[in-house]
Amino acid sequence: MKCQFLVSAPSSNSGKTTVTLGLIKLFRERGMTVQVFKCGPDYIDTKFLAQAAQRPAINLDTFMMSPDHVRDLYQRYSNTADVSIIEGVMGLFDGSDRMKGSSAEIAILLGAPVILVLPAKASAYSVAPVLYGFKNFDPRIKVVGVIFNHVNTTSHYNFLKDSAADVGVPCFGFVPDNEEIKIPSRHLGLTLESNGDAIVEKIAAHISKTVSLDAIAETCLVTDTGSSRQSAHVYTKRSRLKIAIAHDAAFTFTYHENIEVLKRKYDVLFFSPLEDSSIPEADILYLAGGYPELFLDPLSANIPMKQSLAAYCNNGGKVLAECGGLMYLGNAIIDSSGRAYDMSGVLDLQTSMAERVLTLGYRKFALNNKLYCGHEFHYSVLKTESPIDDIGDIRNAKDEPVKMKVYRCKNVIASYMHFYWGDKMNFMEEIFQV
Repeated sequence: MKCQFLVSAPSSNSGKTTVTLGLIKLFRERGMTVQVFKCGPDYIDTKFLAQAAQRPAINLDTFMMSPDHVRDLYQRYSNTADVSIIEGVMGLFDGSDRMKGSSAEIAILLGAPVILVLPAKASAYSVAPVLYGFKNFDPRIKVVGVIFNHVNTTSHYNFLKDSAADVGVPCFGFVPDNEEIKIPSRHLGLTLESNGDAIVEKIAAHISKTVSLDAIAETCLVTDTGSSRQSAHVYTKRSRLKIAIAHDAAFTFTYHENIEVLKRKYDVLFFSPLEDSSIPEADILYLAGGYPELFLDPLSANIPMKQSLAAYCNNGGKVLAECGGLMYLGNAIIDSSGRAYDMSGVLDLQTSMAERVLTLGYRKFALNNKLYCGHEFHYSVLKTESPIDDIGDIRNAKDEPVKMKVYRCKNVIASYMHFYWGDKMNFMEEIFQV
């Protein structure tokens, strides 16, 4: 048996992640292999989803990726799974420009049935027009069922079930409130890092009492398995270049497929700016984003690592730094109280958490007649003491110029932009022109 579905909702904070984590665990408890995907550019939810599924969680994003690449990723990673679950982003139809980049667009592209998570506290028959709208707004979308959230009694659920029946939407159950299954928050999103397994266990046990896994599996059964699309040919020609990737608790924001592409072509090794005393010998360093602002003491105190990195950069070493990596390359990071912590000093800039201005959105970066896509998401503010050279043309999803720059100092390329290159085997050579 194979089944697939996309979990979505009318809006963010409706309970999609909680329900998805619970369903992953319940299917796995039945001995089934679960492959999980996440709509959009989010790094954080994918870590929790991967932790629950015990397999990499794969981003699917129709802004950053071509339709063929989205289909290829989905096919390739679903092939060896019994259940494929896609967690949506924001509301079902919310995209960067109307539906562009939305969960709905991905559901249409992949032919995935949609299960809605609908918060229904203090609602009864009014859920009927909401469900009717989501079911009928776009006939290409297959809304196959609903799970009601924040419903604490069977009698309340019965009212909701009658309402759903009147618009032809099956009910798969409901989720009562429970303080023990709340996922803690962090300034860039939810977090399950300290006790994730225990919370997922509690979520699964909680929703198993009121959500029908059998009904979901039966409704979302994949019947056409004989005509599955073949995955694209994977490029295997190797390069002699070595790429070293910063990877520890402070630098964690990487796309699984980005790293897989690098591994297929280059010798890839990992190092820790938190714990190692020097950078490894490599042709290119990749300083990914993450949470350097949560590790200011150890990052600042690791002077040998900072000196090693600065010497490499000053001698012409090639570095790609994204967001948190950009912050680490600056002179200092200022915490929320206004205290400054010395960083590597490669770039003449400071980043500050004291002002906390949220900046987010998709980004398009044009360089040397090539276009690269990604996104920007941070609360820190960047300040420069003197001008730093910048390269390329950066625009948002609506093709409008943005304030963000891609800086270049010698062979260091640094920006708040998180790049996606999972479909670009030659990305590193192109951006560094090697």
